[in-house]
Amino acid sequence: MDLLFITLNKSEKNFSESTMYEDYAISDRLFHWQSQSRTSDTSSTGQRYINQRNNDTTVLLFVREYKSENGITSPYYFLGKANYVSHSGSKPINIVWELEEKIPVKIHKMSNKNVG
Repeated sequence: MDLLFITLNKSEKNFSESTMYEDYAISDRLFHWQSQSRTSDTSSTGQRYINQRNNDTTVLLFVREYKSENGITSPYYFLGKANYVSHSGSKPINIVWELEEKIPVKIHKMSNKNVG
C-alpha cells in the first residue's frame, strides 16, 4: 500500500527546490502527481507505481492546500483510492492517477490549476 500525502500550494519557505512538486487535479477524477525527485521510472519504487494495477497495489491519496495556516499545521483530506493511468519522465516521474470517487468540489477548486 502506498499512502501519498500531497501539499498543493508549496512555498520556498517550507519546501526545497527539489520538493516543489507539480501536483494538481486534472479533472474531478484525474490527478497529476510527481514522485520524489530521486525516483526514476526504472527504480523499484517507480516500477511499483507504474505497475500498480498489475501488481494489485493500493494507492491512497491525501491532500492539503498549505503546509500550515495561521501557525497551525493543516489537515489532509482523504481523496480515496487511486489507480495508475499513465506516466512520463523520470527523476521525478509524472504520474496521472484516476480516483475511484470524484474529488469533492471544494478540494477540486483548490487543487486544479485551471480553476479560480
